[in-house]
Amino acid sequence: MGWQVQAEVNTRQQTERVAKKDANLLVPHQPPPVAGGTLLHMFEVIRSEGLGGLYSGLMPSLLGTAASQGVYYYFYQVFKNKAEAIAAKNMRKGQGDGSVGMFSWLVVAALAGSLNVLLTNPIWVLVTRMQTHTQAERKIMEAKREELLREDYENTFMGALQEKLVELESIKPQPYGAFDAACEVYGESGLRGFWKGIIPTLIMVCNPSIQFMIYETSLKHLRATRGTNKKAVKSVTALEAFLLGALAKLGATVSTYPLLVVKSRLQAKQEIGGNISQRYTGTVDAILKMIRHEGVCSFYKGMSTKIVQSVIAASVLFMVKEELVKAYTVLISRRHKIMANMVQ
Repeated sequence: MGWQVQAEVNTRQQTERVAKKDANLLVPHQPPPVAGGTLLHMFEVIRSEGLGGLYSGLMPSLLGTAASQGVYYYFYQVFKNKAEAIAAKNMRKGQGDGSVGMFSWLVVAALAGSLNVLLTNPIWVLVTRMQTHTQAERKIMEAKREELLREDYENTFMGALQEKLVELESIKPQPYGAFDAACEVYGESGLRGFWKGIIPTLIMVCNPSIQFMIYETSLKHLRATRGTNKKAVKSVTALEAFLLGALAKLGATVSTYPLLVVKSRLQAKQEIGGNISQRYTGTVDAILKMIRHEGVCSFYKGMSTKIVQSVIAASVLFMVKEELVKAYTVLISRRHKIMANMVQ
């Protein structure tokens, strides 16, 4: 379940909002936002919410993962069969060799990814709400405390203030599950609320394409460089495949990560503390307000956590893929030799 913990922390980092001008002007008794890396955020969540806080939204997250994989690969197979049928038809007409080109594969993957996003986005909206609920409730309580302090400063009724602060502190968080999240989303925006963040999510479908483009280009350049050196080993080693995979995923993550942050901001609770700068009506509005109130750096909050979460996994994937390709090539070569010896 390590991926769930990393995803939980990453989502909280993405949705943490601190104005660039007022980041150091904190209200008395208001805890500062958690700074630092993944481990510090994990310890802060455990300290304030217990170990269970790291697994908020686990059940819908598991459901979303299973549904996403199923939907994606179903439509990928459907579009793949269609692409192969078109390629075979073109070959019979004397056009092409019957194989599906790289561009066609990218289109197939993009179509499958887009349908996956459209059908499963409601699940991920609920996951984001459940992962950020405690964070949002804390912000609301801080805003109420700030309002009480402001009223006390204007009216100077110290006794009444203490009573209200004690009453405020005595409020305990209510249980918050998937049904509660669904009711909250529907109450805020109706059915369209379940498709919040759909535009940046659809654009992020290009992430695997960018990843494979960087990987294949780097791999081609490496092989071309070795081709000029007759003494060099032409095959790619496991370490080289690992490093190229890391480079490819890093490039894809850096280029699309701002969209992931915008998506999380749109899907998280909007009505926080009555601050209009923390309410987003859409993708463009979120981008403009983030730049205006938090600066460009806000688009890369929690990126280190995402890199740890995805880059290493992608590196291992590419390394294993290259080793399997080499093993398959060796087996085919040996098979051909055995067949040739049997013929002789």
